[in-house]
Amino acid sequence: MKQKTAYLGLFTAVAIIFGYVETLIPVFAGIPGIKLGLANLSVLFILERYSLKEAALVSAVRILVIGFLFGNMFSILYSLAGAALSLIVMTLMKKFSDFSIPVISVAGGVTHNVGQLLVAMVIVENTSLLYYAPALLVSGVITGLLIGWLTDEVQKRVPVSYS
Repeated sequence: MKQKTAYLGLFTAVAIIFGYVETLIPVFAGIPGIKLGLANLSVLFILERYSLKEAALVSAVRILVIGFLFGNMFSILYSLAGAALSLIVMTLMKKFSDFSIPVISVAGGVTHNVGQLLVAMVIVENTSLLYYAPALLVSGVITGLLIGWLTDEVQKRVPVSYS
């Protein structure tokens, strides 16, 4: 139990640090919402190592802390929607398939962007935001592959915990 709590705390802190680092990295895509998603490495690691419950906890804490420090209420809403949808999809893929971590991460990256886009369309009451969908989907695939590969590498190096 102590080791699990330590991992949850450690990877929550890592997610917050990565969230901060991401604010320092300019993304020149010209499309709002495109980020590397470095903080999702921690969430995916916890999802792989433990379960949806623990991953949701790490995700919620990192979204709230990063949102209050570097964002606003809208960024928190967008992130919570994207995280909820992506966690559900990744959990289902993990449970009912033999997909690799990078493939599961791609699905998470794409559905995270879809969740954010849906919330944005509801907030602004305008479907014209769908013009961003192709770029957001491509970025979800690319960043999902990167985060999935990195998570796979971290999984290989962090000792397995049975508590």
